[in-house]
Amino acid sequence: MGFFLLNLSLTDLGCICTTVPKAMHNSLWDTTTISYTACVAQAFFFVFFMSAEFSLLTIMCYDRYVAICKPLHYGTLLGSRACAHMAAAAWATGFLYSLLHTANTFSLPLCQGNALGQFFCEIPHILKLSCSHSGYLREIGLLMVSVCLVFGCFVFIVFSYVQIFRAVLRIPSQQGQHKAFSMCLPHLAVLSLFVSTAAFSDLKPPSISSPSLDLALSVLYSVLPPALNPFIYSLRNQELKDAIWKMMTGCFSRAITCLFSSAEYSLCNPFLARSAF
Repeated sequence: MGFFLLNLSLTDLGCICTTVPKAMHNSLWDTTTISYTACVAQAFFFVFFMSAEFSLLTIMCYDRYVAICKPLHYGTLLGSRACAHMAAAAWATGFLYSLLHTANTFSLPLCQGNALGQFFCEIPHILKLSCSHSGYLREIGLLMVSVCLVFGCFVFIVFSYVQIFRAVLRIPSQQGQHKAFSMCLPHLAVLSLFVSTAAFSDLKPPSISSPSLDLALSVLYSVLPPALNPFIYSLRNQELKDAIWKMMTGCFSRAITCLFSSAEYSLCNPFLARSAF
């Protein structure tokens, strides 16, 4: 599991580094431009890291399935060589998928300006600027193949978790059930966050579409999951949970103290309180 977490952290770091630095540069220098080469590179690496991340999350689901449902065969089914091969397959799948999409998208002629209305080069918004019907149909074909693959992965994930929950509920001790659930919940939370944000961004009704909403959804699915994934997996660390709880309780107690202090000050200074109005 630690090996796959390392690869997942690399995909999260890649997603953040692909989009956020350029957006911060444009915000600091008050510009909204990007070169054609940089746009191609940004679109390629973003699709590459996102597709590799989904592949890794699917593999990690299989890892949890073997660890809970077939623990005695874990060393055989998921040895170091098998883990390396599966991780390499995830990265290769992401590379091939990104290469096909990027090559097809940027081979299309753009005849509707060059304003994307996004904070990074997103392929669906680039396709809106195209006027080539054949290239657009090729991209639709690639998307249909992608949907079939994603649906297959989704069915595999659902089936795996059904088997996992059935195996967990058969564990006689409550402590064993809690330990098994703690192994699965971080992965399930990360997967749900990734799928839900991407699905809502891509499947939202056209009637509610607007530039500001599209921009907010792009930030939601491209920045939020990679930023929260390390935090979600770190919650299994008891020391980190204790530190977060201590920080939250400290902030809450300071807020309460400040609130009562300000109220007491207003009561002791009625003239100052009246002059504020």
